[in-house]
Amino acid sequence: MRGVSVRLRPFRPGLVLLGASLLCGCSILSAPAPDTFDLTAPKHAAVKGNGRAQILIAEPTALQAIDSDRILIRPGDGKVTYLPGAQWADRLPRLVQARLIQTFENAHRTGMVGRPEDKFTPDASLVTEIRDFQIQAASGPVAVVTIAARIVSQTSGRIIAANLFTASVPAAGLSGQQASAALDQALDQVLVGVMTWTVGKV
Repeated sequence: MRGVSVRLRPFRPGLVLLGASLLCGCSILSAPAPDTFDLTAPKHAAVKGNGRAQILIAEPTALQAIDSDRILIRPGDGKVTYLPGAQWADRLPRLVQARLIQTFENAHRTGMVGRPEDKFTPDASLVTEIRDFQIQAASGPVAVVTIAARIVSQTSGRIIAANLFTASVPAAGLSGQQASAALDQALDQVLVGVMTWTVGKV
């Protein structure tokens, strides 16, 4: 009687890992992508004066809770959370910086405005801090935007002026569209205030 020859195939752990990865990938791909929202710059603002000062606009600083691409919600009692399924088009400080520059450009009341990496010689720097940029959900809900601004002389490094700008706009609800629209309206008011004040100081 002849023996039966059995040929064993080598075990390939890589195939098992690949299969597991594909299964994980399927679960990740099935998760819906968050809705992405942008902010806008006011196109028409009544501004007195027509200075030619060149202004450097630095990226705003902010606490970690604000310095992200997530839409901040404050439900009350000191709690901080974020709106699920929604995000900004970029990190909030970068987005606010871009819209602030556009606000100055749209007003046509100063000379060159730009970022620190732009090649120009500014007369002054506009340094800002985002202190509030959230939906207050405890009562409302209400969009609140607060920006602290300082104008710094580029030659002496001294602070020429400082001011605080804030705006509140009722939100129609807590969906991504409703929250982002209310925050955009509040920011619009603050940007006009910052730009008008800066033009009057430089």
